[in-house]
Amino acid sequence: MKSIRQDGKYSYVFSHHAPVVANVEPGEVVEIYTEDAYSGLVKEETDLPSKIERPGPNPQVGPIYVAGAMPGDTLAIHIHSIELTRDYGISQISPAFGGLQGTKFTAMLHPHFDNRVFKYKVEGDKIYHPNHPHLAFETKPFMGTMATAPKLESISTLVPFELGGNMDAPDVKAGNTLYLPVAVEGAYFFTGDCHARQGDGELCGSAVEITGKVTLSFEIIKDMKTAWPRLESETHYMAIGSARPMEDAARIAWCELIAWMEEKGWDKMHAYQMLSQVGEMTVGNMVDPNYSMVAKVEKRFADYFINNSK
Repeated sequence: MKSIRQDGKYSYVFSHHAPVVANVEPGEVVEIYTEDAYSGLVKEETDLPSKIERPGPNPQVGPIYVAGAMPGDTLAIHIHSIELTRDYGISQISPAFGGLQGTKFTAMLHPHFDNRVFKYKVEGDKIYHPNHPHLAFETKPFMGTMATAPKLESISTLVPFELGGNMDAPDVKAGNTLYLPVAVEGAYFFTGDCHARQGDGELCGSAVEITGKVTLSFEIIKDMKTAWPRLESETHYMAIGSARPMEDAARIAWCELIAWMEEKGWDKMHAYQMLSQVGEMTVGNMVDPNYSMVAKVEKRFADYFINNSK
């Protein structure tokens, strides 16, 4: 198994202009060690991110060159496991970021919140705050960011977009498969921003941020017409849309999911009708430059034509 580390030389943009850090073959299993969203610079509750000079948010391991991936393909990322590699996680309330205060994107007249850091202990599958016993949860690890590189521009690792990015969708977790469009030869894959726990929306702008080891393998799919990220679990098909306002992100996600249903034999209007009755939706984030929405449908509904064609 190949191990990929990028200690101290992380990428803070999704770009194919950066030098490749590793080459992998389709089907090859790799383990990738990631830094936390604060580049490891916040270790105590006195380390206020607003006072620390850091290169940027969400340091990424990448780009990783996937042999054989070509523009127009879909890259399937099979997530085998996610392990937390540190005994503490960091969250914060930021002075100018989060879902319930004014930001440069959502102007408000009220004063910004004070910067406050929460350092959680990690023990097995539990996370808790040593001084606040009511802040105690089970871990639910996932990767906040996964992306392939855009063809032209370089995009901040804070941003979710059509090739993935900082989607903060808890379904990007072990056991699931993420499908991303490929825009450049080799795909130029990135990942980082491991979360020990996060609720829908990432309301205050910070999950429980932590270092991690994610074990993946890649598959190149030539006949999947992916325009936005798709996800598959044991029970659901999902699509992720990212935009502002939030309803546009939702529309993108639903349209991508309907396109997937058409590939499975559905008439477009019948898929529209079906999803109107049994579709589900969750919020990845409501804090980033783009919001992310996840449209879902259970496979028992979506696979009707597959299951009845035998």
